[in-house]
Amino acid sequence: MFTGIIKSIGEINKINEKEQGIELVIAFDVNQSISIGSSVCICGVCLTVTDLKDNLFSFDVMPETIRKTTLNFKQIGSKVNIEMVLRVGDELGGHFVYGHIDGIGKVVSIKNEGDNKLVEFEVDNDIMKYIVPQGSVAVDGVSLTVARLGSNTFTVSLIPFTLENTTLGELRVGEKVNIESDMLAKFANKS
Repeated sequence: MFTGIIKSIGEINKINEKEQGIELVIAFDVNQSISIGSSVCICGVCLTVTDLKDNLFSFDVMPETIRKTTLNFKQIGSKVNIEMVLRVGDELGGHFVYGHIDGIGKVVSIKNEGDNKLVEFEVDNDIMKYIVPQGSVAVDGVSLTVARLGSNTFTVSLIPFTLENTTLGELRVGEKVNIESDMLAKFANKS
């Protein structure tokens, strides 16, 4: 489990085709111990470390994950948000993020609002039903608060810290992102 508070930005160093899926080799700095078998959230996707050498970490990405996430669109040199697994006693600064992507969203508009940016995302109806005003949503693994809703869009406000310390500061209109709606909204919708 994660919180959506990004601690590092990594860079894809290598993409190896495998018989089933791909292997991503990502360079990033870590501030806690990590070993083979550790879970790491990569752009909102929970992946398992399969190999490590210095600051290069390998992750196997299965076909289902490739189909449901933006990892298939990444290239060598692509920047990715990194979050280490939540540990007992860690601060819960964002919201509970599971690393289980609901689907892919698309940036439809970006507007400056002082030092902040308002970013509007379009998502499928099956995701939209779990997006609520002032609720939480994870976009590429970043915990955000929903500012407003449209019929099939939601808007978030990105503060300068988020723009500078995550990959969201590089977003462009038309770009695709991983979306994980808040698990609490899913539970509330189910009852």
